[in-house]
Amino acid sequence: MSVNVIFLGPPGAGKGTQGKRFAERHGIPQIATGDILKKARREKTALGQKAQAYLEKGLLVPDEIVVSIVVDRLHAHDCTKGFLLDGFPRTVPQADALAEITSEHGCPIQGVILFEVDRGELLKRLTGRWTCAKDGLAYHAIFNPPRNQGLCDQCNSELYQREDDKEDTIIERLRVYQEQTEPLVDYYQRRGLLRRVSAVGSIDEIAERIEQLVAPHAGASA
Repeated sequence: MSVNVIFLGPPGAGKGTQGKRFAERHGIPQIATGDILKKARREKTALGQKAQAYLEKGLLVPDEIVVSIVVDRLHAHDCTKGFLLDGFPRTVPQADALAEITSEHGCPIQGVILFEVDRGELLKRLTGRWTCAKDGLAYHAIFNPPRNQGLCDQCNSELYQREDDKEDTIIERLRVYQEQTEPLVDYYQRRGLLRRVSAVGSIDEIAERIEQLVAPHAGASA
């Protein structure tokens, strides 16, 4: 029985954390376009260099780059039992492209989980992120603070805030989400696929809410 779902929501809503748990529980891959793009940036591939300028400014990577990544990924063998899309689609044109791809491959989307978090909570989550300059370990001023302020627990190197974690960039990312991605809420609502979940609370609480939304629809065509 396949499970083909999308996690939709603003930056900082917890899609990545919940996506990892959901994918492991259902034995399906978590396809996170953000992770693929970050890897390309670290390795300074041609794709990474193209994406860098957009991501640093809090802008979305152009559709043609992202769609090509997802098309290739959905052809992989581990997607035969289903998949979780995290961070895709982000625009209506991407959603149209995805609908065409999944229709051709006989793997229709069964549900779109919308993570709902208010703006103040999102800003608190996102602007508190700090990263070790040496080994890349991530910290959070509120949720996962280092033992010594400004220093990595592992190597004692100085922590810094990435450009895409600074408040000005975060505000721009949220503006872009509202302008370009929020229209997907209506898009999937009209298709009867949207399911809303409160993404505030403990990780376990949110995970259970998601399971209750997905379970009745797993394996169903839509």
